[in-house]
Amino acid sequence: MASAAKKIKLSKPSTSAEKITLQDFMDSIHKKRENTAKSVLEYKFNKKRVRIISQEQMVSDKCKGIVYWMSRDSRVQDNWAFLFAQKLALKNEVPLHVCFCLIAKYLDASVRQFHFLIKGLEKVAADCKKLNIQFHLLEGSGADALPEWVVKHKIGAVVCDFNPLRVPMGWLDGVKKKLKKDVPLIQVDTHNIVPCWVASDKQEYSARTIRNKINSKLDEYLTEFPPVIKHPYTSEFEAEPIDWDDAIESREADKSVGPIEWAGPGYDEAVKTLKSFLDTRLKIFASKRNDPTQEALSNLSPWFHFGQISVQRVALCVQEYKSKYTESVNAFLEEAIVRRELADNFCFYCEHYDSIKGASNWAQKTLDDHRKDKRSHIYTLEKLCKGETHDDLWNSAQIQLVREGKLHGFLRMYWAKKILEWTSSPEEALKYAIYMNDHFSVDGRDSSGYVGCMWSICGIHDQGWAERAVFGKIRYMNYDGCKRKFDIRAFIARYGGKVHKYVPSK
Repeated sequence: MASAAKKIKLSKPSTSAEKITLQDFMDSIHKKRENTAKSVLEYKFNKKRVRIISQEQMVSDKCKGIVYWMSRDSRVQDNWAFLFAQKLALKNEVPLHVCFCLIAKYLDASVRQFHFLIKGLEKVAADCKKLNIQFHLLEGSGADALPEWVVKHKIGAVVCDFNPLRVPMGWLDGVKKKLKKDVPLIQVDTHNIVPCWVASDKQEYSARTIRNKINSKLDEYLTEFPPVIKHPYTSEFEAEPIDWDDAIESREADKSVGPIEWAGPGYDEAVKTLKSFLDTRLKIFASKRNDPTQEALSNLSPWFHFGQISVQRVALCVQEYKSKYTESVNAFLEEAIVRRELADNFCFYCEHYDSIKGASNWAQKTLDDHRKDKRSHIYTLEKLCKGETHDDLWNSAQIQLVREGKLHGFLRMYWAKKILEWTSSPEEALKYAIYMNDHFSVDGRDSSGYVGCMWSICGIHDQGWAERAVFGKIRYMNYDGCKRKFDIRAFIARYGGKVHKYVPSK
C-alpha cells in the first residue's frame, strides 16, 4: 500500500553526553528514508511538486530509458526530481540515466565555483554507479547537448529540476523547443520545500505576505523522503569516462580565484557541517546569528546553492530540536524556508530581478531623486575588489569574501549598502555588488544573492525609511551602527582590513 506523505513527529535530539558519530548520523538519516517506503514506487508522490513543460505527457512504450537532467540540485538522495525520474523508469521497466550539461562559462563564476560544482558531481557519479544508474557529463548547455543525446539513446522522458534564473530558464525553453514532440519534459521543484508555483502564483511584496502561504503548507510538503534505490534495469550502453580534473581546468573562468579551504564539496561534507551545526552552533543561532565574530551560523549555503544537500533534509533535522532550542529553530526555519523561498519567488515572477527596474516604484523614485547627490567617496570596481577603501570594516568584509568565498549575512548587507554610497549611480552599485558576489562567493549566481543585493541597494522586500542623501528612503547602515551590534575591532583584527587614504579619481 502506498505510504502517505505524513507530518514528521519530532524526535528527541541526542544530548551532549550521547553524541553520535558522523557515520551513525548519516546512517540514521538513511534509515528514515527506508522506513518511509521501500522505494518511490511505494510512496505517494505529491504531484503538485511536478510541472509538465511539454505537450506530451505519456512515455512511449518503445523507449530505452528515462533521464534526469540534473542542473541545480547535484545530489542523489533527498531529491524529488531524481525520485520522480526513478519512479518513471521503474514504472516503465527501463534504465535510469543522469545527465549534467556543463557549460564553459557561467556569468561571472570563477574557478572557485566550478571546482566546488564539478568535484561535487564526481561524488554524485560515484553514488550513481553504486545504484546501477549511468551518470553522463555532457559538454554544453542543456539546450545544445541534451536533445540530440535523448534521440540517440531512445530516451522516453526528461525530468529536470527547477531554477527560476534567466539563463537556466532559457536552457529549459531551448530543450522544450528542440526535444522530439513525443518525449515528455517534466520539471520538479526539488530545491524548495513548497514548490515555487504552489507557494504563490505572483510576485510577493515581502516576507510578511508570503510567510503564511508557505508555513500553512508545511504539513503537506515538509515530509520525509523515500530512498533512491539500486536500479533494477541495466543500461545497454555505458557512460563515457570523465576526466574530472580536465573538466575543471577547461572552464573559461578566472583561475586566480581558487577553491575555498573551509568547505569541501559533496553530500558527505554537507552532512558533516550540518551535524556540527546541530551539535555546537544551533543553540546560539537565535541570539548570535547577527554577530560576525561568533560562530553561530549553519555555514551550509555552498551546499544549499549547488543542491548538494536538501534544505528539506536540513529542516527535518533542525526541527527535531524545537523543544530544546525553540527560538533558534524558529529563527533558522524562517531564514532557510521563508526567506530563501521568497528569493526564488522574486526571481521567478520578476523579469528584472537583477536590475533597478525590478525595484518597487517608491524605491525607483527615491533612488532617481537622489541620483545627483554628492558622494563623499567614489571607488572603482578594482579598488573595491582589492578592499582598498577608507573603511577598515568594509575592507575586512571584502577580504573575507575574496579569501573564504563567503560573507557573514549581517555584513553582506553593510557591504552592499556601502557600495551604493560609494559609486556614481544606483545602477553601477548594483552591477558592482552582483559582480563581486558572483565572482568571489561560492554561493553567488543564486536567487538569495540577487535578492540580497536588491534588498540592500533597491529596497526589495523592505519599506521606505527616513530620507537622506544618496540613499533617499532606502534603509541606511553605517559604521557606528555596526559598532553597536558587535565587536568590529575583533572582526577587523581577524581579517586585517586597513584604512586606505582616499584619493579621488581624476
